[in-house]
Amino acid sequence: MQFRMRIGMLFMAGVCVLGATPASAAVRGITSGRLGAIGALVVGLISVVIGWLAVARSGRRGAIVALAVGLIGIVLSGLHLARATGAIGTGSGRLGAIVALVMGLIGMVLGVSALARSRRTAARLTGDGR
Repeated sequence: MQFRMRIGMLFMAGVCVLGATPASAAVRGITSGRLGAIGALVVGLISVVIGWLAVARSGRRGAIVALAVGLIGIVLSGLHLARATGAIGTGSGRLGAIVALVMGLIGMVLGVSALARSRRTAARLTGDGR
């Protein structure tokens, strides 16, 4: 029962948010702003996948790649946020760039985690006490 109530509340919150957008500002389809945000989001998602695989396999190379790709995603989404002029819901891609920024951060965190894990594994295998 609580699950249904929560879903209902989320639905009502979504209706309120969508209803708050003026009709003149509602843009449909993929605009150039949304396309730029989607590009940054794809890069961020790639960093998350590579980071996840690096954590699962304890790969140092994958961890470094996840860090680099996550940083690229963060830079792309930051540039898009700086360039976006409209508010959320106007087709400027601001919300997509924010999500891409979060994805890049998650990818970098996974990369750091995998890198730390690979260092611990290497230290354990070599008997290094550091």
